[in-house]
Amino acid sequence: MKQAKRRLTAVICADVAGYSRLMEVDEEGTLARLRTCRALMVELVASHDGRLVNSWGDALIFEVSSATEAVRCAVAIQDAMAAQNASRSDLETMAFRIGINIGDLMVEGDDIYGDGVNVAARLQELAPVGGILLSQVVYEQVHGHLALSVVPVGPLRLHNIAEPKTAYAIRPRGQNSDAVGTAASPPQQEAAGPLPEHRDDALPPHENGLDQARAWLMSQPRRVRASVAMIGAFFVLNLITSGLSNLWFYWPSLPFILFLGLHILLGDTRRDRRRSTG
Repeated sequence: MKQAKRRLTAVICADVAGYSRLMEVDEEGTLARLRTCRALMVELVASHDGRLVNSWGDALIFEVSSATEAVRCAVAIQDAMAAQNASRSDLETMAFRIGINIGDLMVEGDDIYGDGVNVAARLQELAPVGGILLSQVVYEQVHGHLALSVVPVGPLRLHNIAEPKTAYAIRPRGQNSDAVGTAASPPQQEAAGPLPEHRDDALPPHENGLDQARAWLMSQPRRVRASVAMIGAFFVLNLITSGLSNLWFYWPSLPFILFLGLHILLGDTRRDRRRSTG
């Protein structure tokens, strides 16, 4: 088998806070604002030597050449979003959560995937609305190079990540008067206390599961996403033609279901081996 190419790169994951609620209030207006924000973010990332890797609904994954440029870019994005929201009503405000990680990632075409992407996506889920969470390795890369005021947050238990992670929170310039930003407000967890699985902030509780599923799917290789899409297509076709009284979609979906099961099983096996050798 051809070995996957790998490269060390910084990953930015961004997601709209309360997106389902915004769509419920105004679908067309929300979609138009999302397109505007996405175009602005792509432009800012390109100016920091990065690119858009993928987008899924309201979530976006960017690749940037260095941790320093990734953090500068994320701060610029949150500043730009804060400037746009200043002229919007509460119902029109579109705020993003951002998570940043750096890792040795696998490359398949234009896609990147691996644990480095997973950690960035999970940090994004826990970031404060309008804020940024950095992984430990990103903080170590940028500490002393950028005039950032940050606080450690953690240990955090990230969904489907074996070991708790210490993260560092940044609040964008638009939220206070400091030169670059002050530390975000989530309290540091006691080492002996319970580890949070997630934080709600302003996000309705029913959205957390959808966000986690979306983040997981975006972090997977293209073949996995295509398999999920095919299963979903067969299920929708089943509903249209036969309803729920006659479920047949799993027969044509069987090859894709088997592929997903094998992918998950092999992934769990590789993680178990890493734990036993680490």
